[in-house]
Amino acid sequence: MVPALWFDGQEYSADWIRGEVRRILAGLHDLQCKEGDTIAAMLRNSPEYVALVLACRQAGLYLATTGKPKGVRRIPGAPAERAAMEQRLQRVTDIVYGTGTDVTAYLSAPIYHSAAMAYLSHFCNLGAMLVLEPRFDAQRTLALLARHKVTHAYLVPTMYQRLLALPPDARTGHDLSALRQVASTGSPCPVPLKQAMIAWFGPIITEAYGSSEAGYTTFADSANWLRHPGSAGSPLPDAEVRILDEDGNALPAREIGLIYVRQRALPDFTYINRPEARAAVERDGLITLGDMGYLDEDGFLHICDRKADMVISGGVNIYPAEIESVLQTMPGVADCAVFGIPDAEFGEGLAAAVQPNPGHSLDGAQVQAFLRERIANYKVPRIVEIHAMLPREDTGKIFKRRLREPHWQDQARAI
Repeated sequence: MVPALWFDGQEYSADWIRGEVRRILAGLHDLQCKEGDTIAAMLRNSPEYVALVLACRQAGLYLATTGKPKGVRRIPGAPAERAAMEQRLQRVTDIVYGTGTDVTAYLSAPIYHSAAMAYLSHFCNLGAMLVLEPRFDAQRTLALLARHKVTHAYLVPTMYQRLLALPPDARTGHDLSALRQVASTGSPCPVPLKQAMIAWFGPIITEAYGSSEAGYTTFADSANWLRHPGSAGSPLPDAEVRILDEDGNALPAREIGLIYVRQRALPDFTYINRPEARAAVERDGLITLGDMGYLDEDGFLHICDRKADMVISGGVNIYPAEIESVLQTMPGVADCAVFGIPDAEFGEGLAAAVQPNPGHSLDGAQVQAFLRERIANYKVPRIVEIHAMLPREDTGKIFKRRLREPHWQDQARAI
């Protein structure tokens, strides 16, 4: 189905989008593109990008996403199995993103990010009215949600932070009663942030854990999340989640290990021209992307950190995400990142980069004192950097590598 679209103050009809799709398909035909080919596009959110996504999907083409492409390609199943598998996958995306009738969906995350592209495709399938923004602006978002009576929205934790940072008078006076589901994927949401959003928007905030390789494997609605704060949810239909140690042994509840998952509503995948990379992530039919976490007694997944971000200091495993979640509760902190730096005695130490809220002044000693009252002393960063603005990727995630690299220059090893 083809949606209608509202973008940057102008409405685009379904007929206009169909015309653009036909024009793009004709161009792809002239370029002799065939099913299974991969194409690249340099576009920001726009009606033309929506038409391109629809055209590529119709032509069976792969559209590359942001950053260094992983080269994930699905291996088509037998034709007789495809219809049933598509139905199973639709059931999963209906849970993760939402469904229903008379749907109006809001999206301002960059479409070239795989999660945003999947969100767009899902609501195109529903023939929804799409409210698309070129970029996220907190004040404007509230106005658009109310004006268009948006029923479904895709927001990420960085957007939550910016919404909650608005002055109290800017947050009131917007009728958000039409909202049925606000979906978040892509990065874990700190507990205080999620609690504040649920208190404001109501129990309509959801979170899912997934990847390009595995699809979505766990999901938490507000009710379940409040019973299991900080979790990424329980397994979705057709999904399997296990926590394994380095030797592949299953770990008991609340013991941290590598997260291995499988979503059987999706066909298997390969990395283009990299069979060794595909083999490296698999164990017993499940795959890992290097995330560390644990399952609680009720089977809810809790993500601790990426293995690559874990800091080993004096032989002790430290998870920066745990420290970040505490630091984000400090008054005056807009956002933060904790990462490993060289330490002559312990191999690695900890540093924190902190972005204060506008109008707030913070220093390293204040940050360290706040943390010492709340976490073990060995988890308190010995270096605290104050940044007016933390470096970010286009998706809004903090660009940790840019913060970390200067500390590892001229070192015998790097991370």
